[in-house]
Amino acid sequence: MIFYSLILVPIIALWLWWPLHRPARRAFWWALTATMVLGALPALLILAMRQTTLSYQVIAHLQVGSGLVLSAIVLSILLALLRDLAWLLSWKAGWRRLAQGLRQPMWTVAGAALALLVSAYGVLQALKVPEVRTQEITLPRLPAELDGLRVAVIADIHASPVNNARYVQALVDRTQAARPDLIVLPGDMVDGDVATQAANIAPLAQLQAPYGVWFAPGNHEYYSGYNAWAKEFRRLGLHYLENQTERLQIRGRTLAVSGLGDPAYGRLSNQNDNPAVAEGLPPDIAAVQQQAQGADVHLLLAHQPKPARDYAQHGVDLQIAGHTHGGHIRGLDQLLIAPANNGYVRGLYQVGPMQLFVSSGAGLWAGFAVRLGVPSSIDLLVLRSPSATTKP
Repeated sequence: MIFYSLILVPIIALWLWWPLHRPARRAFWWALTATMVLGALPALLILAMRQTTLSYQVIAHLQVGSGLVLSAIVLSILLALLRDLAWLLSWKAGWRRLAQGLRQPMWTVAGAALALLVSAYGVLQALKVPEVRTQEITLPRLPAELDGLRVAVIADIHASPVNNARYVQALVDRTQAARPDLIVLPGDMVDGDVATQAANIAPLAQLQAPYGVWFAPGNHEYYSGYNAWAKEFRRLGLHYLENQTERLQIRGRTLAVSGLGDPAYGRLSNQNDNPAVAEGLPPDIAAVQQQAQGADVHLLLAHQPKPARDYAQHGVDLQIAGHTHGGHIRGLDQLLIAPANNGYVRGLYQVGPMQLFVSSGAGLWAGFAVRLGVPSSIDLLVLRSPSATTKP
């Protein structure tokens, strides 16, 4: 991040605003300086968090602003690339007048203004309380007796001073109004420690469903004080699954619901100076497979979708994941998010014999609170059996 601020941002800023350097020299220097200062904001926030010079209440809101700036810079780069590509093609084609027109400063200014407006819209979309979105999923092994089972998914709330108690309460109200049979929370419920964020996540205690409310940790639980949060979630009445399986008897059939630890444990265990090293558990898919043996159908809560191909080889019928936030920005999702997650970004995937559902998330990390074409969601999964003769 420091490299990004000191080296990359000045280079990008110079390239973006270079068309202004002759016709509007003063505007060029103002734009260059402003871009470099704003582009350094994410790194400055990281330094502030490390030095604890600012409260998290302040930092979380500043993170939203830094995410807006980062989004505007990325979109400005894309628009500038299109501008330069159009200039190159028109020059090669001999359209000199068009090529000269594309080098006019107005296109640079217009592109930056458009990028800023679109990014601001993206922030507003990210901060909206999501709607409930229904997704039917046919599971080959699902007994006819369980056809129509409704599973509510609330992923990636990232409760913070931005996604605060009022926001979480709205999520709870909308989820309860959907009347699910069971509710699952596949990780990343919080940003920050229990002392500062317990009040913001407290509305989760109101979640109720006939077959329970089930939780599996995400990477941000490991980053935020795993043991303390595990205790707090249990105090709120959530069924906390750490490489564990619960066998639910529903309509005379057995539904296994499992939860895994997160791969973040492995990364933290290599940081010897990190106090979270000894907290939590690494994922153990073999353990939950053994516990789920004999069940009619097996649902797995595993925060990250990346290991899905491995999980598919261990008797899982449906993995429910989050982590990706749906890719944030449609178009860039396949370029930036998909490669880091084995191609799994959002929605339903067939992974060998297993189905994988990746939620776009019900909240968003304040560090990049931008959504364009990828709305947040509370997901209502309606499970379907191919052997059912009628659907309720």
